[in-house]
Amino acid sequence: MVIRFKTLLFFFLWITSVRSQSDTITIGAGSPGPITWMASSHVEGSGPEKMLNGNGLDGPFMAASRFLAQAGFGGKKEDIEKVLSMGLESWIDHQFSLPNEHLTDIVDEIMTDIFEARTRAGLDNGEYYGPWAVHFHYAWWTRLMRNEDVLRIKVAQALSEILVVSFNSDIAAWGKGAASYYDVLLRHAFGNYNDMLKEVAVHPVMGYYLSHYNNPKAIPEQNIFPDENFAREVMQLFTIGLYELNPDGTRKKDTSGNDIPSYNIDDIKELARVFTGLGMGAVEKGMVWPPEPRFGLNIYFADKLRPMAMYEDFHDTDEKKLLNGIVLPPGQKGMDDIHQTIDHLFQHPNIGPFIALRLIQRLVKSNPTPAYVGRVAAVFNNNGQGIKGDLKAVVKAILLDKEARSNEDFLSPDNGQVRPPLYRLIHLFKSMTLDLPYEGRYWNNGFDILDGMGHHPLGSPTVFNFYPTDFQPSGPLAAEGLVSPELKIHNTSTAINYINKMYASTAWNSAWWSWEGEQVDQAVEINYDYYMEISHDLEFLINELDKLLTHGQLTDDTRRILRENLIQIYWPSEGLNQYWWRYSRARMAVYLIMISPDYVVFK
Repeated sequence: MVIRFKTLLFFFLWITSVRSQSDTITIGAGSPGPITWMASSHVEGSGPEKMLNGNGLDGPFMAASRFLAQAGFGGKKEDIEKVLSMGLESWIDHQFSLPNEHLTDIVDEIMTDIFEARTRAGLDNGEYYGPWAVHFHYAWWTRLMRNEDVLRIKVAQALSEILVVSFNSDIAAWGKGAASYYDVLLRHAFGNYNDMLKEVAVHPVMGYYLSHYNNPKAIPEQNIFPDENFAREVMQLFTIGLYELNPDGTRKKDTSGNDIPSYNIDDIKELARVFTGLGMGAVEKGMVWPPEPRFGLNIYFADKLRPMAMYEDFHDTDEKKLLNGIVLPPGQKGMDDIHQTIDHLFQHPNIGPFIALRLIQRLVKSNPTPAYVGRVAAVFNNNGQGIKGDLKAVVKAILLDKEARSNEDFLSPDNGQVRPPLYRLIHLFKSMTLDLPYEGRYWNNGFDILDGMGHHPLGSPTVFNFYPTDFQPSGPLAAEGLVSPELKIHNTSTAINYINKMYASTAWNSAWWSWEGEQVDQAVEINYDYYMEISHDLEFLINELDKLLTHGQLTDDTRRILRENLIQIYWPSEGLNQYWWRYSRARMAVYLIMISPDYVVFK
């Protein structure tokens, strides 16, 4: 609740008025009777009656603001009010119903736009390279900024940090192929994890990245053996993890108190035999003659939007022994082997708590209690209708769980997380009005974010993601037995680069730009009109930004720093001079909040 009165006159008048009434009045829950409200001062719509009739309580708005930062990337005032008006579960259900725009379509749209602009400028399109990683970045930001389905893209991004492929490879040259892979994650973000995993396993981008594209069966006399890369990672990173887990995600122990491995090297070798025989599903148009797909052709010639095909002559058809005594019989078709193997991993008791922990960490907090993990894992195992792996049910369980919604544990050291750098920037851009030189173009090249802060879609340095789930920085967190994955990429370089990027985005008002030259280049700017209008009232300005960006959690120390600095940005003036101090004060207020620990540590 924000109290905005400069004298005690209001309280005197209110007490006098109340004593004249025979009704009992409940403060903050609505007041009956014909009461006249008066105050010595108030700003905008913050009249004195709102403090006592309940309409002036900001708690629900702040809670909705915090929820939207978990379920999406934050938003404008009207976005938060929509959450409030709909209610949390109805808002989630509405998000489930929104259409899914495909990144591959946006890549095509962007390439057409660029070519048309270059043609108008008399430039040779034959010399233009693409689509590559930068065009994926343009498409990703365009989809993010012009669509309402923020929950879908938040979940898809979380999944992309589990089922990792990365531009730190030749994939950087295949912008549309990368978009096709990300489309799989977008399509299944509200689908079934098993179905998604099967599609991921045969996507050519994953096939190349984890090297089971053109993976042949063993020919010992030629020293040829199946590649084990995907077989290892599909267990370690995508499904069951390294150690046996209890239903709440804690590790099982043997009689000596040691962790129990989930699999061994022999299991990897057996599984590698399953993923043999996969090759290109189709040839890229005009790349080879005859234009027929065949095993062994370099992925450079493959249509990277088409799933890999099974070439039975190169598939190992012998018996295969999987985990827990499961045996694949000899003579099966290759795709039958793959589907049965993924089904087998999907039925492993580890997968529920394994995936639950990772999604909770990406959406809500770094250190969920075992009970929280267990509740979400139970929903993964059974959505209430006997279906396992229903991501709609899992996402709803994560976001509506009492550990995500309660504010009772705010001051506990195990609550919250360090916001990933990418999410901080998106939050700023989603919360502010943007001025676009070209309507509908949100072409963010993204490389300054990836290179400077180490976090951008499909930019992981390795298959182990930007930050491991169990990363534990030395110091107080380690002493408390806590983890903070995001601090893995927080160092002297990324910290300074984040501050510089935020200063450029706010104080210099250059949110982002493309790399397309003067024909179609653009610099996106933030519109500060609303905050300039209220910039004369420091408390109101700070409170408005607190509700939007820090969800009502600005500390007294941070508020003091804001006041002491912002009050200096003023000079007596009229006209254009007044515009500039208001503009400067509004920008600096946003900048200081966005680099504050109150903002960066999200609770």
